[in-house]
Amino acid sequence: MFKVYEEWLKKIEVESAYAGYEVQDNMPSFYEQLKQSLTFPMAWGNSPEKDFGKWREQAREKLLECMQPAPPVVSYDMKVIATEKRKGYEARKIVFNVSGYSRVPAYLLVPEGKGPFPAVLLLHDHGAHFTIGKEKMVRPFGVSDMVMKDADSWCKACYDGQYVGDYLAENGYVVLALDALFWGERGRKEYARYDSQQALSANLLQMGMSWGGLIAWDDIRSAEFLASLPQVDKEKVATMGFSMGAHRAWMTMAATDAVKAGAAVCWMNTTDSLMTLTNNQNKGGSAYAMLIPNIRLYMDYPHVASIACPKPMLFTNGLKDKLFPVEGVKSAYETMQKVWDSQGAGEHLQTKLYDLPHFCSKEIQKAILEFFNKEFNINQK
Repeated sequence: MFKVYEEWLKKIEVESAYAGYEVQDNMPSFYEQLKQSLTFPMAWGNSPEKDFGKWREQAREKLLECMQPAPPVVSYDMKVIATEKRKGYEARKIVFNVSGYSRVPAYLLVPEGKGPFPAVLLLHDHGAHFTIGKEKMVRPFGVSDMVMKDADSWCKACYDGQYVGDYLAENGYVVLALDALFWGERGRKEYARYDSQQALSANLLQMGMSWGGLIAWDDIRSAEFLASLPQVDKEKVATMGFSMGAHRAWMTMAATDAVKAGAAVCWMNTTDSLMTLTNNQNKGGSAYAMLIPNIRLYMDYPHVASIACPKPMLFTNGLKDKLFPVEGVKSAYETMQKVWDSQGAGEHLQTKLYDLPHFCSKEIQKAILEFFNKEFNINQK
């Protein structure tokens, strides 16, 4: 009997020597330790570099390093393949080389009258909805009834029934919108499938490139293309996006000075608030489109966005947005405000919270237009 008891004690001792699992809800059980290990040594204020201009160069260099390799750069070779007259502007379907890898279709909206005009690079959202991309931002033409209904439905659900691109074009802005890789006309040949985005990312990583990095490079090149157009005032080029498009907007602002102002709707937070057992960010698939390898070892999200300083930026988020915890939003906004204030540019950073869910309302779109007009010194009639 005593021998059996000894064996039982040994079994209990062995079983209590480990937890029995090391992953919970897709997170490593040591995730809190990982978060605490992130000290963001290249953030402004943490970096040993105290000259802001030099810090900005170093921080951007590190960001671009984490995004490598860059796709090969080639001539844009833009061609207009279709046009449609609209109220006060012309909608053009174009194709151009965004890189040596990809010749892409896009919508270019050009106001009537004599330019050059201010311009906006519009960056579409993720939404786990891949059948359309640029059509989320610009009312499509020359498409099937299915695509038209898809676009109208998405516009109503996420943008309050107003196509952001057409709204900006009606108000005098040149607008460029194209698909990110995996969306719309750059989508999966077989059919749109949620799980395939994780496989796409894995395949790119196997060959030394990240999906998030490739999207960012395409956005940079698109901004440079837009600024190069003769109809565009290259000193008045902005970028704007909602959800994943917002992440892309502040990434582009940080990565290139081809854009001079930006607006980001519903994508800003801190790693501490996002990396939890219940947040959407830890679920895998969709997150890959916004992952830049190793950047968290140097800077958090608001630190990367602060590379854009002192350029004008407008950030908005919804108090009822379940994807982005409000405490993380406020913390990120506070971090960025300190950076802009430190450079005497505090008035050029606007951060707003709306009593809304994950949504880009007409009210927000109006605020963005007014922000760009003010910062670009454009008087509306």
